[in-house]
Amino acid sequence: MDVLDQLGTMREGKMSRRAFMRSLSAVGVGMATVPLTAPRALAAAEDQATYFTWGGYDIPELFGPYMEKNGELPNFAIFGGSEEALTKMRGGFVVDVSHPCNQAVPRWVATGLFQSIDTSRLSNGPDIIPRLTELEGNKDGDNLWMVPFDWGSTSITYRTDLFELEGEESWDMLWDKRYEGRLGSLGSAADAWWVGAIKAGVSFDDIDTPEAFEKIAALMREQRPLIRVYTDDNSTLEQALASGEMVAAMTWNSSAVTLAAEGVPVKFANPKEGALTWVCGLMVHKDAPNLDKAYDVIDSLISVETGKFMVNDYGYGHSNAKTFDHFDEETLVGLGLSKNPETILGAGHFQKPQTQEFETKMNGLFEQIKAGF
Repeated sequence: MDVLDQLGTMREGKMSRRAFMRSLSAVGVGMATVPLTAPRALAAAEDQATYFTWGGYDIPELFGPYMEKNGELPNFAIFGGSEEALTKMRGGFVVDVSHPCNQAVPRWVATGLFQSIDTSRLSNGPDIIPRLTELEGNKDGDNLWMVPFDWGSTSITYRTDLFELEGEESWDMLWDKRYEGRLGSLGSAADAWWVGAIKAGVSFDDIDTPEAFEKIAALMREQRPLIRVYTDDNSTLEQALASGEMVAAMTWNSSAVTLAAEGVPVKFANPKEGALTWVCGLMVHKDAPNLDKAYDVIDSLISVETGKFMVNDYGYGHSNAKTFDHFDEETLVGLGLSKNPETILGAGHFQKPQTQEFETKMNGLFEQIKAGF
């Protein structure tokens, strides 16, 4: 079976994304060369919902219930960051469902582009972990703006055979001058800047102050010469860690899970200062052209069927509490999770909603630092 045949098989749900990736690696084909989603975007089905999301969430494994009910996958549109997504929608791009993270919700709501969620239309709604719906900015009176879907940690994936740990796991690992040029980082300020705040001891309650910006910027400039690559492409970080080109990198849970499954000796660190905890979810556009199917998208994503895939293959937490009943404690601990999700959710640093002015300043300053200024 050639690559195009396998790509079609994966899109039809008959081959997993992981199996497809392994097959590509075996023949020396890089993922960046294969257009997974563009053909669907060009041939969008008008009678299916459009889901605006991050790369990696545009796969059949997440949409079993949706396909069973509607006969095919929803349409997908992909963004690289939530600011990019919001900018595009402000410019008139209309979708049914989009996939921001919790700290962005108040700014998204303020645009007037979204409608509150009718939870009575979600069969899986009652099973959502309550803590996730109660995040700051997610509710306004009786209005729920974002249905929680996936959650996890931003931490450090490191090679246990190449990185010599001194003392406890710590964010100091990504500032370790012994490994200059062999460290990597996610390229978005939405991760890296907040990690800088944790490292600097800046409370997230005080992150939007001149003093906080000064402290965090100083640390990021100190780190800049040590970083081999900043990227939002997780596969780039994973490949560099697998080859030994890099010994540690800021990643999400999924990178450690992927590398460990491939036999690479890695660990996802539990920094003594605490990991960065993120929660992302689903919002409905006020002009959603396929509203019924928008709710089908959401219900599919928060189903136990999808949750089992998210935990097992991506190593992410899932919003449906019943998902965790399908895993033993040992497996979950190995993924940095727990049968009691509250244990993990209570231990990390949740990002807090900020103003548009903060986001603009943070992103602009981080881009300057990455460029060497």
